[in-house]
Amino acid sequence: MQRTIVFAWNYLFNHHVSPLRNIPDVAIRQYVLQALGFMWAVCFSVAIGSYTFMAASIVGHAVLIAAVAITVATYTTANLKPGVFKVMSGRRVDGEHE
Repeated sequence: MQRTIVFAWNYLFNHHVSPLRNIPDVAIRQYVLQALGFMWAVCFSVAIGSYTFMAASIVGHAVLIAAVAITVATYTTANLKPGVFKVMSGRRVDGEHE
């Protein structure tokens, strides 16, 4: 059980283990992780607030499901097409010359 928890933690928050490791620019990688963290904080706030009313609970669940979908899409994109995250970043990746 402890190994499973450690693996899950590292998969989500360790940029050397998660699919975000494929994004070449560390600053963009950090920005994406912060954006996902902010999204999850908002989602849980909306979900917990909406649990007080049954009709609003549906909205809370929809927000949580959307957050999971966005996270999976972000990780999949980082794994398969990491170059997407360096577009318009205005930063050079190590090894690039002007």
